[in-house]
Amino acid sequence: MTESEALLRAQVLRSLIEKANRDYYDLHQPTVGDRDYDMWEKELLSLEEEFPFLKDENSPVRRVAGGLSEGFAKVQHNPPMQSLDKTHAKEELAEFDSFIRKSVDGFSYVIEPKVDGVSLSLVYSGGVLVRAATRGNGTTGDDITANVRTIAAVPKVLPPSAPKELEVRGEAYMTREGFVELNARQAAAGLEEFANPRNACAGSLKQLDAAVTASRPLSVVVYNSGGLGCEGFATHTQMIEAFREWGFPVSPYLKHASTQEELFAAIDELEKARHSFDFEIDGAVIKIDERVHYDTLGATAHGPRWARAYKYAPERAETVVEAITVQVGRTGILTPVAELKSVFLAGSTISRSTLHNVDQIARQDIRIGDHVWIVKAGDVIPAVDSVIKEKRTGEERVFEMPRSCPVCGGEVRREEGEVAVRCVNPACPAQLRRRLEHFASRNALDLKALGERVADALVDSGLVRDVLDVFTLSRERLENLDLAEGANAEEKEEDFQDGLLPGLFKPVRKFGRNAVNLLNAVDQARTLPLHRWLFAIGIPGVGVSVAKDIAAEHEKFSDLADSAVLKNVLENDLKKGKERKVLPIKVEAAKAVLSFFAGEYGKRFAERMASLSLDPQSEKKVSATSGALAGVGCVLTGSLSRPRHEYAAMIEAAGGIVQSSVTSKTKYLIAGENVGASKTEKARKLGTQVIGESDLLALLA
Repeated sequence: MTESEALLRAQVLRSLIEKANRDYYDLHQPTVGDRDYDMWEKELLSLEEEFPFLKDENSPVRRVAGGLSEGFAKVQHNPPMQSLDKTHAKEELAEFDSFIRKSVDGFSYVIEPKVDGVSLSLVYSGGVLVRAATRGNGTTGDDITANVRTIAAVPKVLPPSAPKELEVRGEAYMTREGFVELNARQAAAGLEEFANPRNACAGSLKQLDAAVTASRPLSVVVYNSGGLGCEGFATHTQMIEAFREWGFPVSPYLKHASTQEELFAAIDELEKARHSFDFEIDGAVIKIDERVHYDTLGATAHGPRWARAYKYAPERAETVVEAITVQVGRTGILTPVAELKSVFLAGSTISRSTLHNVDQIARQDIRIGDHVWIVKAGDVIPAVDSVIKEKRTGEERVFEMPRSCPVCGGEVRREEGEVAVRCVNPACPAQLRRRLEHFASRNALDLKALGERVADALVDSGLVRDVLDVFTLSRERLENLDLAEGANAEEKEEDFQDGLLPGLFKPVRKFGRNAVNLLNAVDQARTLPLHRWLFAIGIPGVGVSVAKDIAAEHEKFSDLADSAVLKNVLENDLKKGKERKVLPIKVEAAKAVLSFFAGEYGKRFAERMASLSLDPQSEKKVSATSGALAGVGCVLTGSLSRPRHEYAAMIEAAGGIVQSSVTSKTKYLIAGENVGASKTEKARKLGTQVIGESDLLALLA
């Protein structure tokens, strides 16, 4: 491989890994299996070692992967919360063992399950839980104290035998049984079901309402120390026993090994027991038991050299790709799906698997009729691992993406530089179903009881032909909405009639009393602020934060279509040098919003809003003339004593405008601890006042 080829491949791998990290940590919607992800990491590391010019400290394989969320105060980790380097074969583990034996004498291993959950830190002061935080990017995490306090397994007060100042680290998880029960409740209420326990756990911990977290079946396993209170332990085993005595839940499996043979036997034993725990595991964690060696062995920016994660090969089963169908998402993206001959794998029957996009199908050379190996990525997500090409007969057919939308028959396009093929018809029923789901989601209009199944039924029944039709629904028609209509009804008919009276049985499941909940939520949505409505529309690139920034510069919804503010953003972008100003709204966001309202669908949407007498107001208009911070721009930064969303709500209630970055319109920079110099320096240059939390509370009072 030449240097130019290596550079190109490294760029591709970094892009793949970064996207996978965003999907997994930020969106909680993994789109790639662990095995593929780990192989990408391994290949990139090899390239960076073979071609030193590729080494970069910002490479995703040389730092801790993780995400930070809006609405939470930030916490600085000292020492950092690291990840673990991974091995996938016993040969690699033997190399780790050889490295340890050359580096230190007099050691043994301890082997524990690798829990597939969400890493967190728990800090106690005076024996009382004072802070809980996510790992985030390793150095900075989200403060989730209020949510973690709702988890029964987490001790809120420690016994007198525990250190007064203590930090422990572990993994939050959702129990297997609890995950099944939660999804059953979600389905019964017509709400979206979760993809797997890890995603359900991550989403539960990142709730802005702790009452939601309290309703979820969460638990924790504590397996390591932080920066406080555990300096005196000679071994990891002693520390774990102390954790147990202090009331922390610890791993139910802990084995010791002195030789390589004992180590291999322990990880094999654990693999056989992997489905016996009440949490998902995806491997074993191997650590040096004697803590005296930790400083000698040291660490990289990614993880400690005295520990390794041994990833188990995903369980797999052979099946046949009987067909490849295409699903259409909210934004019109066409996603190919493998329809499989049903096969039982790792506790469930698999009949479908997403193939992501046509490029991935080409890379794996998957054809209709192929025999394939199916795995469960992370023990949960069905994925096509590889094609068994030696079983090909010549009858297999190459898949081609449809040249028109498989749902509405409309035009499809693939933009330059994108892998996605999109249906460009905004009236497509498939897009409408998923758009309606987004419209009703929590950060949008929060329409209770309107989840995936209800959205499908509303569109299939013809009650909703546009998302705004929810404002014209009657109680009677909603109560009689049949949630078993459409394609699913045929499946249920076959399941229940058992060959008796064919064609006469039709399952019916009415929406019933949930109609009142939905209609009440629809009424409440009429008074929601502008930024919630702007996010609800689902304009690409306009997330929660961007919607708030745009809404803060407008008084009402009807101002957006021909917004002078957004046009000024585009004009400002064309200027050069000192003429260009720092504006709170990004150019891409301004383009997206103006393009939406200039299009046919956007024009119809605005007209329909007017006909329904809907013109949502910006929050700043509510208290702009009477609030203590009327019209004042504020930026929150640093580690604050209470969740950031609480301060943001207080500022907005007082007429203030919460901004994501310091601009010439920012009057106050509210700074907590550990503030970076760049923001304070920028504030000084722009004449922005830097104040503390107590100063803010005084202003609000």
